[in-house]
Amino acid sequence: MTRSTRLAPMIGPVSTGSGSTVRSPKTAELVAGTLRRMVVEGQLTDGDFLPNEAELMAHFGVSRPTLREAVRVLESERLVEVRRGSRTGARVRVPGPEVVARPAGLLLELSGATIADLLTAKAGIEPMAARLLAESGSAEAFAELDTLLEGLVTDGWQSEQLAENTGLFHLRVVQLSGNATLSIVAGMLHEITVRHTAFVFNERRPVSKADYEKLIRSYRKLMVFLRAGDAAGAEAHWRKHLDVTRELLLTGLESVPVRDVMG
Repeated sequence: MTRSTRLAPMIGPVSTGSGSTVRSPKTAELVAGTLRRMVVEGQLTDGDFLPNEAELMAHFGVSRPTLREAVRVLESERLVEVRRGSRTGARVRVPGPEVVARPAGLLLELSGATIADLLTAKAGIEPMAARLLAESGSAEAFAELDTLLEGLVTDGWQSEQLAENTGLFHLRVVQLSGNATLSIVAGMLHEITVRHTAFVFNERRPVSKADYEKLIRSYRKLMVFLRAGDAAGAEAHWRKHLDVTRELLLTGLESVPVRDVMG
């Protein structure tokens, strides 16, 4: 489908409700809001180019400066990507949790949050996700987690990427649960958690082979619960796992503020 044929049914002039075209200082925000809604509703998808400026100006009834201001609003929200000097125009880029991870990290720093706060929050999110994954997880989801787990086994307990790889396993448990809200919150916290875990592993308390083998056994036990569809078992096991790892990661570091591990 071409951009011009797709544009006609989706975009019309921005109106005040009385039928007249909006000519106010907030026109750019209204145009941006219409385009944003099109992304949310799936009329524009990731990778689509916005129609060219002439088409958008005609359909919205706005000037070029107003249209460009609207696109800048969307660009600041990471909803579109604009390559300066390119003739292809603005391209839709549906953001992931990483867009809010940095601001969330800053907010946690400003609020005086500690690593203990962070790990307690994760303990509230991940067990519920494990329950949901056991209830409705697909064979493909379980296969993906198996692949991540086997990668951990292959890399071994002395891997320099241990924090990143274990963090990814935890994150995917939440994302594969199918709950969008839990996934976004987990994605926000992911980077901070990985940095803290790496800090502990590398600077304070290197992982022993025995602890690593215990970790792998725990991950494999979770997979048994998931594949059996045992929601209560998966939730209880993952809660216990997080309690144990939280104690390991916090001992002697209970009051460390988030900023001390953000780099």
